[in-house]
Amino acid sequence: MSSRYAPRGAVLAVIHEPGAPPPGGPLVLELCGPLGPADAETVAARLAQRHRAFDVALDTHRSGRHLLRLTPPAAAPGPVPLPAELLADVLAPPPPGGEVLPVTGHQRALLRAALAPAGTTADTGHPHHAAGHQHDPHDPHDPHDPHGADETHGADETHGADETGSTGGIDGADGAEDGSGGGGGGHLEQLYWDWSGPLDVARFAAAWQSVVDRESVLRACFDWVASPRLVLHARAEADIAVHSRTTVTWAQLLRRDRARGFALHRPGLLRLTLLRGASSAAAPAPFPRVLLTYHPALLDERGVHLLLREFYRAYAAGGVLPGGERRPDLRDHARWLAVQNTDAARQFWARAAPPRHAATRPGRPGGATGQHGPGLLHTRLRAAQTFRLRSWAALRGAAESSALHLVWALLLYRAADVRGPLPVSFGVQLSGRDITLPGAAGIPGPLDGPLPMTVTVDPGEPLTGLLHQVRDTLLDLAAYPWAGTESIRAWSGRPPAPSPSALVTDPFTDPCTDTLLRFEGPLPLPQALRGELAAQGIDVQSPRTAAGATGRPLTLTARHDTEGGLSLSAVHDRARLADEDAAALHTQCVRLLRALPGHRDAAATTGQLLDVLERAAVPRMTRPAPPPPRPALSVLRPGHPHADVICLVVVPGVPAGSYDLFVRGHRGPERIVAVHADGAPGAPQAVVHQARGPGRRLVLCGCGPGGRAAYELAQHLPYATGPAPAVVMTGIGDAAAGASALARGVRSVLTPHP
Repeated sequence: MSSRYAPRGAVLAVIHEPGAPPPGGPLVLELCGPLGPADAETVAARLAQRHRAFDVALDTHRSGRHLLRLTPPAAAPGPVPLPAELLADVLAPPPPGGEVLPVTGHQRALLRAALAPAGTTADTGHPHHAAGHQHDPHDPHDPHDPHGADETHGADETHGADETGSTGGIDGADGAEDGSGGGGGGHLEQLYWDWSGPLDVARFAAAWQSVVDRESVLRACFDWVASPRLVLHARAEADIAVHSRTTVTWAQLLRRDRARGFALHRPGLLRLTLLRGASSAAAPAPFPRVLLTYHPALLDERGVHLLLREFYRAYAAGGVLPGGERRPDLRDHARWLAVQNTDAARQFWARAAPPRHAATRPGRPGGATGQHGPGLLHTRLRAAQTFRLRSWAALRGAAESSALHLVWALLLYRAADVRGPLPVSFGVQLSGRDITLPGAAGIPGPLDGPLPMTVTVDPGEPLTGLLHQVRDTLLDLAAYPWAGTESIRAWSGRPPAPSPSALVTDPFTDPCTDTLLRFEGPLPLPQALRGELAAQGIDVQSPRTAAGATGRPLTLTARHDTEGGLSLSAVHDRARLADEDAAALHTQCVRLLRALPGHRDAAATTGQLLDVLERAAVPRMTRPAPPPPRPALSVLRPGHPHADVICLVVVPGVPAGSYDLFVRGHRGPERIVAVHADGAPGAPQAVVHQARGPGRRLVLCGCGPGGRAAYELAQHLPYATGPAPAVVMTGIGDAAAGASALARGVRSVLTPHP
């Protein structure tokens, strides 16, 4: 996070020379940045307020040096390392009037995934760019769409064998807006709808700004310098852009928007784009299209719909949302979560976690697909078919969502190619708003989360038994919607999660395994609000998803459409599931859903339902290729044979590009190396000790989380063999700001002070 007490975009650098302070002695940090004395005093006062266990003193010298002396409690035996929260507050001071919240639960896993995207370079962790292709089946102006504006093109309308509406890659690239560490095209969601009626762009922008002022989640961003935190700002600007169809097509707009990604360290992880068309003598102007893009680590889809409701209220009222800031909000949810008793959850997950031999893959092992990027599939059950499915489940004491879970369990069982009973496991999305916190149902944020559902499939057992099994398992899971990946691993007795960059074959690495099922309930606008908008000539349409990479091989989302049918959308990783196999899996799921109501006999077995697919080929699925081996140490610049050594510490989440720019801009004789600190314990210390050589001074450098890793690395290095190392740590910003802060700190360390 950029320093809030420095010029906009600047990043604070902090220098620490560990040495061996006496027991109870102070830890000394130098604030090396564009800080005046008053700004440095503000930082020190904030630290003293938030960390009362330490005595905080500030020494400002005439040379412009600001030295922080942090004295630990007198009773502490031996040297006391900097706590993660204190280090985070030094490197990333909270903004004026802002607050910080811990990142917990599923949100923590989403942030980690965004900071460590698949496919990174060996030296600095930069994401590779990978783009797919997709036309929009809903855009009549897309030149690639042969069907015009038809809603679906599957078997419901054509009665053909292929029930898939569309398939193909999704435009975008896994890059960040400014190289600030994750948040690129692979980690965002897009919704869109056509605006039917008169549109006042100024009023549109004012209404969204009013929502931003009211909703703290829209003024939030992330800080992952030392520990993952959510930072709430007192003020943020609505991000709204307007484009014309004469300059950009809808497909191009989607692609550019995905490639733009998000800068996670800046507030406002939701943006809107208006695409307007010009009328001509031959045809009237098409409806403007609204594209809403958001980061799933900050908002879930239901939270976005809650914000849309507030936007329409503001637009109907002339652009100003009545009332003050929403409460409860993320702050209240964090406080509620902090006081929850986890004893029951621990006991539950000790027995309910997926066993290691559970079937999780939706396809049998296959070869490379030759494809890349995410793909999107659409299909639907007609209203009559949906009614029959709902009635069949209701007569057996279950909801249609349980029928979908039953069918998916059968598909995983079939892909496992075994005989007899077998546990299968898949993720189910649960609402985190069904909790005891008053008003939680109206909180926009990342409250929904996936949990692993494990059931045992036995082809000889009745269908009703499997239906009740998935129903009862879902009810058990619903008691712990706030449980996250790391907690579930710990409670189930599994070892801690490995490095994000490591390839792991344990199916419990992600407790939601290979596939995720989401059943989205409707969130319609209140009738009074619809009527008010209709009186102004505005017909509100339901948003549609443009897609989004989910980080797993396949995510299936079910929701009811306006005609009463059940719409099924699947996003799949084309490198793991080829388009043909994903389409086959989607088709087989729909075939089983349609066949299910025909099995009315109480003695009907799961094996009899599986016989519907007897002649259908089982889809194939590719296992991920192991990442190429990378050296623990990379020499980025040889330098002078007897010069000091600058060591850049690489961990997931280091702002992309910052190290490259630093190396290019450094003009000194020093040798520059990069060390990967997310490998085996103890390996970085040995590598760094070897790279330093006799008599050379070592400067350990890190941006963002690399700074914390550099600090911890320095604590375990032997000092007796040479000069004491220095540590240069920086906050999080764009690549140029991070490189500049590193250069400032390195110059201060290598140049003797007057």
